[in-house]
Amino acid sequence: MPAKLNSHIKTLRVRIKDRHAKALMELACEVNQVWNFTQDLSLKCLAREHRFMSAYDIAPYTKGAGKEGLRLHSQTVQAITEEYCTRRKQFKRAKLRWRVSRGARRSLGWIPFKAVAIRYKSGQLHYGKLALGLWDSYGLGHYELGAGSFSEDARGRWYANISVKLAELCGPALPKPTASVGIDLGLREFAAFSDDELQTVVAHRFYRDLEPKLAIAQRAGRKNRVKAIHAKISNRRKDALHKLSTGLVKNYGVIVVGNVSSSKLVKTTMAKSVLDAGWSTFRAQLLNKSDVAATVFQEVNEAFSTQDCSACGTRAGPKGQSGLKVARWTCPCCGIEHDRNRNAAINILLKGLLETERKNTTTGEARAVEAVVNKSERSDGPGIRPLVAGILGL
Repeated sequence: MPAKLNSHIKTLRVRIKDRHAKALMELACEVNQVWNFTQDLSLKCLAREHRFMSAYDIAPYTKGAGKEGLRLHSQTVQAITEEYCTRRKQFKRAKLRWRVSRGARRSLGWIPFKAVAIRYKSGQLHYGKLALGLWDSYGLGHYELGAGSFSEDARGRWYANISVKLAELCGPALPKPTASVGIDLGLREFAAFSDDELQTVVAHRFYRDLEPKLAIAQRAGRKNRVKAIHAKISNRRKDALHKLSTGLVKNYGVIVVGNVSSSKLVKTTMAKSVLDAGWSTFRAQLLNKSDVAATVFQEVNEAFSTQDCSACGTRAGPKGQSGLKVARWTCPCCGIEHDRNRNAAINILLKGLLETERKNTTTGEARAVEAVVNKSERSDGPGIRPLVAGILGL
């Protein structure tokens, strides 16, 4: 049976050659000017008229910026105002941070663009009068380029982040995995699985392994070395999480993860270990990859998952802070011995499957009722029109 031709959006991150850093930094300063002008204008309107300006309201005030000396593309100016209004609404704040172009607290460079502002030709990415050389490992000439941005990292390296549309190749449909797995995230053991065939992943020490070298570089005042070590820590963490998440999505059709909160635990004495684990990054990777692979991904409430027996459902497991030391326990009702983390992963999987079944049952019942109502209305004669998609036809 041939597979359907589906498409999805993906963002490609391509390194820009360092010789263009100075020119991009000058454009980033102009982006900061537009951002700060937009905020200043919005705050004045809020003080005088008691209303927030939308990107449409701001557009007339930024029209013709190129004639005043700005080298930014007109669509970039528009993208800046749209981004400002979006973030202001997202964070529910009347005032965002000003973008700083100089000094120790300088904002990292950022230049947004839309699809019409860029073009790829002869191995270079053209933005206005700039022809940017790339380390193009993706072959951008084979893609239809969309909106994106140029961004600077902490080490002064510039990247092009471009959204592209990827289409699945036509051909015989590959069999999709049908197995299910529950995942319990932790600090000592990064991930415990409900599947006995998967080994528990011990928590990595990405930050702590390089912490002594980082301390030496910081005491010596070697700023570039400090930035390089932080980048290495981040790259090691992303690499490990990508490998783990890709393997899970390839081998399982249903993935259920507990909703352990990083934002709450970072306020405790475990903050360094929590941030080093990268739970939020791992869940985001699973969500994105599951969407592409048509895998069911679900995040459930993991409350009492370590205390409930996965065999009989009795809440008889170890409780409180003292119970955190208990790695194995035996249920007093059914007598089954449990591994604490694996039992939690099984309970997380059962919660996810139960919620999925409830959703499917509710949807199925609604469709069945709709079909019965439509059929009865049709049998009443031409005087009454049938329901169409659950809404009375007009």
